[in-house]
Amino acid sequence: MTVHISKTTDIDACLSLRLDVFVREQMVPMDEELDDLDPVSTHFLAQTEDGQNIGTARVYEQGHIGKIGRVCVAKSHRGTGLGKRLIETCLNDLRTRPHITQAKLGAQNHAISFYENLGFRVIGGEYMDGGIPHHDMVRAL
Repeated sequence: MTVHISKTTDIDACLSLRLDVFVREQMVPMDEELDDLDPVSTHFLAQTEDGQNIGTARVYEQGHIGKIGRVCVAKSHRGTGLGKRLIETCLNDLRTRPHITQAKLGAQNHAISFYENLGFRVIGGEYMDGGIPHHDMVRAL
């Protein structure tokens, strides 16, 4: 099955995926999932050949740091490498911005090794986000 990942302005499609994964599946409170960063972020949407939305991520800038967030993959497509492709797409986008020298994300603890395999390293201590333990992670671009 061919999957395409591209920039999108269809934030509603991204939000629909995020609500399925984060709010319904992981029980993150709705008011913690929705924030004021969507309008200032670049969004990516993964779709199947027939137009099914199956993954999303966003990036935004904080000075010289590109922040990757709201990365999710539909349950039906987990374990296919799509999460890795979404992160690589975000990193490639950030590399086109000369002033961005570092990528940063907040990783759910169970996903730390996934991000380490993509070159990220843990910084700082554990914190709770949406009721889920996280660690910040960074990598050079």
